[in-house]
Amino acid sequence: MASGCAASASRGNGLEKLPNSSIRVLRTVSAVRRWRRPHLLDQRSVALVPTMGALHEGHLSLIRAAARENHHVVVSLYVNPAQFGVREDLASYPVTWDADAEALVRLDRELADDGHNLGRISAVFAPTTAEMYPGGFPGQEVDSKGSFVTITPVGELLEGRSRPTFFRGVATVCMKLFNIVQPERVYFGQKDVQQTVVIKRLVRDFMLPIEVVVCPTARAEEDGLALSSRNVYLGPRRRAVAPVLYNALRAAEDAYTGGARDRATVLGAAESLAARVLAEQTALGPEKRVRFEVDYLSLADPDTMEELEVVDPAKGGILSGAVKMLPVEAPGEGEDLGHSGGPPVRLIDNIILPGIETKSD
Repeated sequence: MASGCAASASRGNGLEKLPNSSIRVLRTVSAVRRWRRPHLLDQRSVALVPTMGALHEGHLSLIRAAARENHHVVVSLYVNPAQFGVREDLASYPVTWDADAEALVRLDRELADDGHNLGRISAVFAPTTAEMYPGGFPGQEVDSKGSFVTITPVGELLEGRSRPTFFRGVATVCMKLFNIVQPERVYFGQKDVQQTVVIKRLVRDFMLPIEVVVCPTARAEEDGLALSSRNVYLGPRRRAVAPVLYNALRAAEDAYTGGARDRATVLGAAESLAARVLAEQTALGPEKRVRFEVDYLSLADPDTMEELEVVDPAKGGILSGAVKMLPVEAPGEGEDLGHSGGPPVRLIDNIILPGIETKSD
């Protein structure tokens, strides 16, 4: 399933452009390679920002970072079915080609007016699934047969434990995108911190000549909720409670900066805050409350994502978690439940605990 229109023979040659812009729309592997070849020869750097569309400010911040450091920026818009489990929300995932195109055109104009940028948005890669999986999409089941890239054990932990095919899908599609675009740099957001660890491991282990750039998580100004394409599912009632995960992680961060190093104390602060918010919501009537489930809260090694019992202050750690916002149980008349009727929404977030330098005598 691709973000945007189906490709046609006349539109797959790389001549299509986004309206009122110079941004090329490339829908086939051969079109990308024809576009890429001269930039290899003239040594103009190319960056890739992989997305699944439904662009928000977090995506745009990655594109801005890429434009500051590279001559050409390629944005991929592709909803990769391999990143969804059998019972996950692929069918309802927001596909917003027109809005995404408008956002990219506006941003490219902004980049043109900003004299601090090395480059601009040169191309959008918007393939179909048939193009990305020429042998046929192998399916979303754990035991599917096909050509996959798996990064273990990091891909089996945390998100990988709850969503066993997710990082297989991420690593596989990123390997394809990296081979197709051949970028010098790729840009990812810290919000998906485990994904960034998986991608760094993929680049290292397969010796890809690519620099992985990780940019800070983009957050809502009013309450710090991490921006995500899935936030459109929440609706106002659940959106008001959604920052519970970020607030829980901040409580754990406060415990760490206050001197705590052991797992029980650091994560205990997060668990206490989440439990308190859940109790407050449960005490409300069904016409007002928001139900959620904490999938996990983690204190992990920054290189391996393995759980820590004690944080080494010289190395730091990663606080992360996931919550499932459950559907509104008693909607009010005419209540806005969010995109696609407000299905369950899985939210993830993280905070990096920095290493603390120690002074020598």
